Amino acid sequence: MAKVTFNSLKLKVDNSVKEFDFNGAKIEVKQYLPIEDKNDLIQIALQKSEENGIYNETKLEMYFNLNLIYLYTNITFTEKQKEDEAKLYDLLESNGLVTSIIQNIDAKEYESLLDYLTKIKEATLKYKTTAAALLQSVIRDLPANAQAAADLVNNLSPENFENIQAMIKMAQEAGIDNEKIANISKIK
Repeated sequence: MAKVTFNSLKLKVDNSVKEFDFNGAKIEVKQYLPIEDKNDLIQIALQKSEENGIYNETKLEMYFNLNLIYLYTNITFTEKQKEDEAKLYDLLESNGLVTSIIQNIDAKEYESLLDYLTKIKEATLKYKTTAAALLQSVIRDLPANAQAAADLVNNLSPENFENIQAMIKMAQEAGIDNEKIANISKIK
């Protein structure tokens, strides 16, 4: 088999753009986005749409499409316009610009983005329900919990400790076992 050098392939990243007219403005849409930019687009959309460990699908769609517009088009926005991304998205979506942009992105490119988004979202949700995530949470919270336990022990006076022991002994003599004592303390 004859070897071929990489340089002899003369490869170049696709920098092509597709143009369309929208309300008299010439909108340019990249047909390919470098993989690092694709990853950023997906990660930002996922991070911004996460609420209490789950993804808000409405926000996920909004942030995905906004970042798609930020990275794939020649449309620029001021920082003030980006302050209220929900309002910005409503303007873009209700006027049909989001749909027009998506229609002008290479179909294979757009499908691969959606596929990446779905796979990363599902993998993240799956991970969050695993023992590894639970263990990571315990490790992360351990210093705070250990400090609270240390504070409790350090603030326990000898008299209070003796009173607690006497109450437990009285309860046991009355026929209340440790499990019942634990359940009574939970009621309070």
